[in-house]
Amino acid sequence: MKPLLIAAALLLLPAAAQAQVAAASMPNSFDAPATAARAAPVLAAAPTPANPRAEDVLREIIAGAQAGTIDYSLMSDDLAARVREQEAAIQPLIAGFGPVQAVDFVGNQNGADLFAVIFANAATQWVIGFNEADKVAALLFRPAE
Repeated sequence: MKPLLIAAALLLLPAAAQAQVAAASMPNSFDAPATAARAAPVLAAAPTPANPRAEDVLREIIAGAQAGTIDYSLMSDDLAARVREQEAAIQPLIAGFGPVQAVDFVGNQNGADLFAVIFANAATQWVIGFNEADKVAALLFRPAE
């Protein structure tokens, strides 16, 4: 299953385009190629997120999406523009997940952090990455496997 990339409208793109957009945006931290999966772990075991604000910012973005009031000032200009384009599709999807019950840090890869987010109605995985200006520049999510 391909991860959902909020910024690039993957909910609406064909599978081939999804792979290109996800690969161009950031490494796919969810899945490793079949050969690489046997050779090395996908995520680095890390006791803490690469960005100490990652969980708080992720919670704020999720809460904003559920309330229909996403705080775009947390995001890079590019990501904010892409999320705005998709807000009408993303907001009801995330709102439908229900209240957040747990957010657990899983690991990081290439400076981006992976979290397992459990909602009342869904279990998901999220990747959040920050740029050098400490703005969210990458944001992906998908249902947990």
